[in-house]
Order: sequence, then structure tokens, then C-alpha cells
Amino acid sequence: MLSERIGSAGKKVLDTLVRSLARIFPNPNTLTFIGLLINIGCALLYGWGHFFIAGLVMIFANLFDMLDGSVARLTGRVTRFGGFFDSVLDRYSDVIVLIGIMVFYARNTPQHSTLYVTLAGIALLGSVLVSYTRARAENLIQQCKVGFLERPERVVLIIIGSLTEIGPEDNPFLHKMRAVLWVLAVLSHWTVVHRMYHTYLEARRLDMGGELDQILTNKTPQSPGGLWEPALPEEQAALPGIERPSLGYKPG
Repeated sequence: MLSERIGSAGKKVLDTLVRSLARIFPNPNTLTFIGLLINIGCALLYGWGHFFIAGLVMIFANLFDMLDGSVARLTGRVTRFGGFFDSVLDRYSDVIVLIGIMVFYARNTPQHSTLYVTLAGIALLGSVLVSYTRARAENLIQQCKVGFLERPERVVLIIIGSLTEIGPEDNPFLHKMRAVLWVLAVLSHWTVVHRMYHTYLEARRLDMGGELDQILTNKTPQSPGGLWEPALPEEQAALPGIERPSLGYKPG
């Protein structure tokens, strides 16, 4: 009962926020672009080492990213380009934030660390490839959303790591951004490999199904290149005394 009340109250707040944003920014693409600008501000804060403030600003930035789709549906402005525009700017936001973190660890400060510059770079590469593998795979198979570390999880991890960058250095519960970079660097590429394997299995299943369809529709390979054409009646004729293949395949 309590959870239902909390959910209902949260939905009312969210609906009110969406309606307010729709009145101020009737074009949802404007919200998407504002979210990118705020993430650029986050990257600058990370570069200067203001991780805690950057984490707070990231929450605000991703509020725009979460609500642009709702505003689009409310205003009747759901378009193909809108989805494409949102996806591209999300990639920019991901990359820019991680570049800001790389700049911080690359600067000549006591926190300078070549290791963590490298880890942030590996995490950046992984974040791009997680999105790319899904987009590329879904040109071949129906859906590829497998894997743990999708964009919402990456954003939440960065925010959590940022909000711990405050207080005394010897507190075991604080200053976890470096641990977050390890998690991002490892699990993002684990997700890429998972998606590659999933796509391999699904594509193989579809290919095998296609070969079966070719057999059932009485088609035969024309050449080693994989081209197919229906078997001609004269090609199905067998010499006297030799039984014809039942499915019309040419020998060899």
C-alpha cells in the first residue's frame, strides 16, 4: 500500500513536471540540446576536480534526457528524427563527461594518474561500443538489449562515484570514483562481448532458418558464392536407372 502511494505521488510529480516543461519547451529537441549543454558544463567541472558539484549537475542534466521523450508524446511531436537526434546527443554527452574526467587525472596535480587517465579512456571506448554494437546488431537481428552496463547504469555509476568525492580521504565509504572507473572499464567491454555473442547466436539461428526455407521452397545453390536460384526442370532430370534427388538439388 505504501509503495503504491509513493508510486502514485511520484507519477503526479513527474506528470506535472512534464506538462510544465512542455509549456516552456514545446519542442522536445530543445530539451535534448539543453541536456547536452549541461553535460558540457559537467565535463568542465570534472576537469577542474569539482566532482561532487558535477555529480549534482549530472542529475539535473539527465532529468532533461529522461523527460524529452515524455514531452514529445505529450505534445504529439514524436518523430523519427527526434529519436535519432536524442541518440546522437546522448553519445556526445557520454563522451564529453568522460573526457572531463580524463582531463582531471591528466592534469599536473596531486591526483595525477596515468592509470586512471587510461581507465577513463577505456571506459569511454566501451561506452561508445556498447551503443554501437546494439545499433549494428539490430540491423541484423530483431533486438540486442542484453548486457548489464547500458547507458542508465553508466550514468548512475558516475553520479554515485562523483557524490562520494567529498570529505576526508581516510573515510572508507568516500572517494569511490576510481573504483567506478574500474567498473566502467571492465563491465562496458563485458557488455560489448555479451552483445557480440548474443548477435552471433541469433544471426546463426536466422541463417539456419533461412537455409531451411530455401530447401523447403525447392531452391538450390548456384555457385560457391552463395547465390540461389530455383532448380530448372531439365536440371532435375536424371539418367535412366538413376533415381532423381527428391528436392531438386544439382549434384556438387
